[in-house]
Amino acid sequence: MNEPLLDQTEVAKKLGISPRTLERMRLMGTGPAFIKIGRLVRYRACDLERFIAAATVTSTSERPGAR
Repeated sequence: MNEPLLDQTEVAKKLGISPRTLERMRLMGTGPAFIKIGRLVRYRACDLERFIAAATVTSTSERPGAR
């Protein structure tokens, strides 16, 4: 468990979205897995990579995660 945890701002920047959009995704359950430590929300890099991999498609007619 030596992996550093990322905060909302860092993850939003990596995904190219606003922190507010990431908050909405978290609320709707459509974003990357996260960790709640008290009031803090943190993300593991491996969970972020898994989220990005699941959203990868090869054509516009393909749905993310449909492979």
